[in-house]
Amino acid sequence: MTIDQIRENIDRLDGELLRIFNERAQLALEIGKIKKQRGLPVYDPSREKKIFMRMTQENPGPLDDEAIVRLFERVIDESRRLERIRTEGDAAGH
Repeated sequence: MTIDQIRENIDRLDGELLRIFNERAQLALEIGKIKKQRGLPVYDPSREKKIFMRMTQENPGPLDDEAIVRLFERVIDESRRLERIRTEGDAAGH
């Protein structure tokens, strides 16, 4: 494969990641609505720990487990931030 062909594959995967990140964020918002209705906190450390454990157990590499945890921490942090923004916006009448 040429560099251009490899880059085309990376671009295609980046597009898939973008779609997946946004789909995941939408699902997190749905969970956020349910949590708000039930008076549950946005942050659930036990759930996050389960995600990290499952992802590292399923990790085939070449990224090491620490890298996988950092990536998922970031994704989860952004989902939590989005939940808070939406929840605060809803509370302010937005």
